[in-house]
Amino acid sequence: MGASLLLVGCGKMGGALLSGWLDQGIAPADIAVIEPDPAGAGIARQAGLRVHADLAALPAGDRPATVVFAVKPQILDAVAPAFRRFAAADTLFLSIAAGKPIGFFEGALSAEAAIVRAMPNTPAAVGRGITVACANAAAGAAHRDRAGALLEAVGEVAWIEDEGLMDAVTALSGSGPAYVFLLIECLAQAGVAAGLPAGLADRLALATVAGSGELARRAAEPPARLRENVTSPGGTTAAALEVLMAPDGLRPLLDRAVAAAAARSRELAG
Repeated sequence: MGASLLLVGCGKMGGALLSGWLDQGIAPADIAVIEPDPAGAGIARQAGLRVHADLAALPAGDRPATVVFAVKPQILDAVAPAFRRFAAADTLFLSIAAGKPIGFFEGALSAEAAIVRAMPNTPAAVGRGITVACANAAAGAAHRDRAGALLEAVGEVAWIEDEGLMDAVTALSGSGPAYVFLLIECLAQAGVAAGLPAGLADRLALATVAGSGELARRAAEPPARLRENVTSPGGTTAAALEVLMAPDGLRPLLDRAVAAAAARSRELAG
């Protein structure tokens, strides 16, 4: 039978998942990796996993119970159909390839194949990601449980029934880390413009965003209440929020940004 879990692609996100699985206690002998790039296969080889350059190198008798697609979406048209031979009632196909809908995999593999489409984000690299997943009709409770357990290795998991929401998910949480990194950059630059040394401004911006995020994660109150708790009437924070919460401030800007990302996600999905 060979390894029960086959990871196709061991780049940044595939590598993050692999690290999470090993930390969960999944035995290296139960995992095989297909990765043609020797640099990308480094983490797998260090863990003692079997690494193959392509599907043809996989032993003929191997029939993994779960196949995880973690390759770039633009090469899936060429990659996915070769895995059709693994399609069976008990096999799960889990994809983290952005923009590729469930219908693509049903066409490439089988309409009866159990398929879960997932959108993780880059904080998965430190075990603090969040993934949204959607299953097709052929994926039963056991398939969903299996997919959820694998995805929870890198953070939280949420499920949706309407795959059409994936474009908005991609725009919010998939692309969202870039928005936060930009906030850190801009906050530091604003500090420099206010007279702070660049090194101190960078440190303050990073620690403030990271600490505020952790406070919001742990707090029982919603973010709006936390914001109010920091804001004294007529104080410095109130003066800044008058700018950020103006009709042309942060909220409409983020509305436009997320809408643009969602529209692009729909375009890429075809």
